[in-house]
Amino acid sequence: MSYIFIHGLGQTPSSWDQVTAQLPTDVQIYRPCLAAIAGDKQMTYENLYQAFESECNRMETPLCLCGISLGAVVALQYALNHPEKVKSLMLIAPQYKMPKLLLSVQNMVFRILPQKMFYEMGFSKRDMITLTASMKRIDFTPLLHEITCPSFILCGRKDRANQNAARMLADLIPNAKLSFIDNAGHEVNIDAPAALAGFIKEAWFQS
Repeated sequence: MSYIFIHGLGQTPSSWDQVTAQLPTDVQIYRPCLAAIAGDKQMTYENLYQAFESECNRMETPLCLCGISLGAVVALQYALNHPEKVKSLMLIAPQYKMPKLLLSVQNMVFRILPQKMFYEMGFSKRDMITLTASMKRIDFTPLLHEITCPSFILCGRKDRANQNAARMLADLIPNAKLSFIDNAGHEVNIDAPAALAGFIKEAWFQS
């Protein structure tokens, strides 16, 4: 069994530090760096997903995938493409059909920010612009009914931008469970790590 924690756009694997530190120490936890695994390829969503897919295919199965924001998108696609490998799915602040207007606004913001703002994110300014532009076509709606593994949809109570998508996703995935994390915005793993770790332990490590 492998437990994979996938960070969001603007985050790094260390964004999970305070969460994974509270989980059992005798399990295999992986926190891939999305910028690093993509290597030298153009930073499109397709290339990023393919790199993530290759990483997962080398890991010991079954897999429990926990992703936030961008990480939730790639986790969701992997579960759709490889249902036989995924035991459980935990999607935080998820989107399953990309909000094109929001991505366009985000893209414009990236264009005016100085390069130094991107250094700690792992992605360059050009990478961020290319990646967000390439995500506009994503729409998993027709396939969501095919997910049969236990699925948990989470969202911060202060994350107004993603709450509706979280509710709709929970309705579209059979038997998915929806929960809201108090005192958290979009970055639940940073805003409320103890609460998130408690939820993960109850969902994945308690029989």
